[in-house]
Amino acid sequence: MGDIPGAREELDRLGRALRARMVELITDLTPGADLGLLFLDEPTVADWHEPLRHHYSALLRGERPASVGAADITSRAAALLDSAGWQVTTSQDGDGPRRWSVLTGRRGDSSIEIRVGHHMSAVMFSGQTPALALRAPEEFTWPEPRCTPETLTPGYLLCYECDGLGACPECGGRGWVPDQVHGRADCRACRRQRVCVICRGAGQLAASLLSPYQRGYYRRPG
Repeated sequence: MGDIPGAREELDRLGRALRARMVELITDLTPGADLGLLFLDEPTVADWHEPLRHHYSALLRGERPASVGAADITSRAAALLDSAGWQVTTSQDGDGPRRWSVLTGRRGDSSIEIRVGHHMSAVMFSGQTPALALRAPEEFTWPEPRCTPETLTPGYLLCYECDGLGACPECGGRGWVPDQVHGRADCRACRRQRVCVICRGAGQLAASLLSPYQRGYYRRPG
């Protein structure tokens, strides 16, 4: 699986731009907020369908000054984003005095959301870049078996569960299986252990240690 030329550089550029804009907003609207908590150091997986898509995202809580009302924060945030060329929409979450004003700014496929509480001093900042594929998809290659009839240890039998594979026979040692909805789902057979749960990755079992139940797997029909 190879890197897509220029994809990581473009994502890093978008991440730096997002962080700079969020720093400006946080510093202006909630002075004193700890910018060290604005984690935008490494991209994370946004979509687990193949090819995996990564983005930068962050969440930070600030506190509006006691002398500044929620409406003033919302208005100021809208003005800052608009002057920077972001498209701005506003909405309300909840009713009455416990409502939040929600401001969303978009530029390209990057977005910033600012939630301002009318009943509390909290101002929640969140942002994310577009999700980009960084590596080209590659068809999964099933691993070679750990044991074969020719390489068995004397006194051992091929594992009846994986037939010598050693890796989990359900997921092929990945620990996950493709999922149409979520992209990936934990393998139910090995529960992300990646190896066969019967032979623990050996691909073979000692004949002398088999239980009567296990021996049943090796009896020939008839």
